[in-house]
Amino acid sequence: MKGSLCMALAAVMPMAATAQEGPVQVHVSPAGDDKAPGTQARPVRSLTRAQALVRANNAKHDVAVILADGTYSLDAPLLFRQSDGGLNGHSVTWRAAEGAHPMLSGGQLVSGFKPYDAERRLYVADVPKGIDARQLWVDDTLAERPWIEIRASDVAFDAAGFTITNPDLQWLSTLAHPERLELQATGFFTDRVSPVRAIAGNRVTMAQPAWDNNSWGYDTVTKPIFPQDSRLFLANALEFVDKTNEWHSKPYQWVIDPQAGKLYLRMGLDEDIAQRRVILPRLETLVSISGTPAAPVERLRFEGLRFSHSSWLGPSRPTGYANQQSGSFLLETSPIRPAEAWKTCGWGCVEFESMRQKWNQMPAAVQVSAARDIVFERNQFSQLGQIGLGIGNNPDANLSGVGLATSNIRVSRNRFTVLSGSAIMAGGIRVQAHHPEDAALINRDLMIEDNVVATVSQDYKDNAAILTTYVSGARIVHNDISDAPYDGIAVGWGWGYNDAGGNPNYDENAKGYVHNVKYTTPTTLRDTLVEGNRIHGVKSWFMDGGAIYNLSANPGAIVRGNHIFDIGDKIAIYLDEGSKHFRVTGNVVETRGKWLNINTAGKMFKRRISTDNVATGNWHISNSTGGRWLEEIGNVARDNILLPNRDWPADAQKVIDEAGVRP
Repeated sequence: MKGSLCMALAAVMPMAATAQEGPVQVHVSPAGDDKAPGTQARPVRSLTRAQALVRANNAKHDVAVILADGTYSLDAPLLFRQSDGGLNGHSVTWRAAEGAHPMLSGGQLVSGFKPYDAERRLYVADVPKGIDARQLWVDDTLAERPWIEIRASDVAFDAAGFTITNPDLQWLSTLAHPERLELQATGFFTDRVSPVRAIAGNRVTMAQPAWDNNSWGYDTVTKPIFPQDSRLFLANALEFVDKTNEWHSKPYQWVIDPQAGKLYLRMGLDEDIAQRRVILPRLETLVSISGTPAAPVERLRFEGLRFSHSSWLGPSRPTGYANQQSGSFLLETSPIRPAEAWKTCGWGCVEFESMRQKWNQMPAAVQVSAARDIVFERNQFSQLGQIGLGIGNNPDANLSGVGLATSNIRVSRNRFTVLSGSAIMAGGIRVQAHHPEDAALINRDLMIEDNVVATVSQDYKDNAAILTTYVSGARIVHNDISDAPYDGIAVGWGWGYNDAGGNPNYDENAKGYVHNVKYTTPTTLRDTLVEGNRIHGVKSWFMDGGAIYNLSANPGAIVRGNHIFDIGDKIAIYLDEGSKHFRVTGNVVETRGKWLNINTAGKMFKRRISTDNVATGNWHISNSTGGRWLEEIGNVARDNILLPNRDWPADAQKVIDEAGVRP
C-alpha cells in the first residue's frame, strides 16, 4: 500500500513541478507506456490516457499535451467534451514536440498483397471482414474506385431506377456484385450518389430512399438543369478496372469486398506494390469537440498535428447522397412526395419545398460545436474522405448530436490537401442556425486566415473549398486556395428564402411558404469579410457558382483585395439569389468569363430580390458581367477598370503581391 502511494506521488510531482514554471506538461509517444506518469522521460502511449491526465490538472493549471513524432492510430473517435478544455480560465494545448510531425490516423496499413490478375495489374490483400470504406490512399495519393461513363440516352429513367437501352451495356447484368454498384451524377451544381440495389437483365433497381430523394428538387439525376453540362457514371465494380480509359483515370484503382474481407488494387505500370504504402480508413470521424450551448468546450488549442485517414460511408448506405448544394443533402423522406416527382419535379415543386429546412450536412473528420476559444494552428488536414474541419454545423453533422453554438474559433496557418470534400465547412443550414430560439446557438466570430488549401473536394465535387453559412462575423482572409472543382470561397446560405420578408421568387413560383415560415426578422448571417485571398485553379468542373460566391442577405459584408486567376471562362465573383448589402472593391480578377455576376431572379429583377450591392474599384481582364447591375434596383457597378493586357497599375500589383498566405 505504501509503495503504491509513493508511486502515485512520484507520478504527480514532476507535473506539479513543471506547473510552477509554466503549463503542466503531459508527454505522449507511440513508444510510451500508459502506466508512466507522462513526463518527458516517461511519456504515456495513448491519447485517451493523456486526456485523463489533462482532466486531473486543467481546473487548476494550464496544460500542454506534447506529442512525439509518429503515428497515433485511433480505434475510435477522440472525444473532447467540456471536461477536456480549459477550466476556470485555464487553457489546454495539444501540440507537436519540437521538430516532430505526429499524425492522428483513423486508418490501417494494408500489406501482404498477392497477384490476382496480371493482365489488369490487379493485386489482392486480406483485410478484416466487415470493414468498408469509400477511399484508399497509396503513398498519400487518393486511389479511385473504377468507373465507366454512360450517357443519359443509354438508359430510360423511371420511379424505381432505370432500364438499360443501349445494347452495348447489356454486359452490366453479369457483374458479380451489382449491390455494390453506385450511380454518380454531376449536374450544373450538384454531385449525387445513388446506390444500386439489384440488376436483372437490362433492369437496374436503385436503393431507396436514395433514388426518390435524388430524383426530385433541383438539378436532379433524372432532370438536370442543363443536360449538356451533366454527366453520369457507374462506379465501384471490379469489372470496370479494364473498362476505364487510362488516360482519364488515376494511377491506382481499387475495390473492397467487406463480406469476403478482400481488397483489390490495380497498380501503375511497372510498379512494385511492395514499395507502396497503402492505407485503408477505418473511422468516419477522427475528432469530436463538443460541449453543450450552456456548457461549451473552452480554451482548447491544436498545433502542429496531422489529421488523416477517415471515410464517410453515408453515400454507400440506402440513403445515398441526395446532394442539394455544397455538402448539404436530403436524408429524410417526404410523406407528400408525388409518385411521379422524378419527372414532374425537376425544377422544384411545392412538395419538395416542404423539405427545404430538413437538409442534412456532411459530417467532417474533425468536428467542432458548442465550443468557444478554440484554435487550430499549423496543423495538416489531409487524406480525409470527407470535409476536413467542420465548425458549428447542424446537429446531424456532429457525432455528439449537438450542433451550432461556436464562438471565437481561429483556423490559422494550416494545410488542407488531398481531401474528398471541403477543407472547411462552418455554420448550419436548418432553422436553429438562421433563427435560433436561444442566442447561445449563434455561430459567432470565426477567423480563417493564412491557410493553404489545395486538391480538395475530389470525391464530392459540389463542395466549396471553404464554406461559411449562417455565421455572424466570419473573416476569411489571406488564404491560398487552388485545385478545386467548385467554388473557392462560398459564404451565406438560403437563396434569400429565410431573410426578412422572404424571397418573392420562391413565394410566387415555387410556393415555398406553403410549408415554411416567411420570417420577418433577419438571419444570423452578417459582417462577413473575404479579403486578401489568392484563389486559382478552382471551378474546374462546374459552370455554376463562382471563385467567390454568396447567397442571401449579409449586412456589412465585404469582398476586398482578393486575386482570382486561372479559372478559364468561369464566373469569378458571384452574388447569387437574395444577395444584399455587399461591398466588392479592390479585387484583381482574371477570367475569360464573367468577372462579376449577380442573380437578380430574371424578369423579377425589379422586386429587389438581390439589392444594395456595390462593386467599385476592381481590376479585371474581361468586360463580361451577369445579372442586372442597375442603380434603380440598388445594384451599382462603377469605376471598375478593364485591363485586357494585364498591365496592372501599382495598386493592382500590390493586391497581387500581397494576396495569399502572409509571411
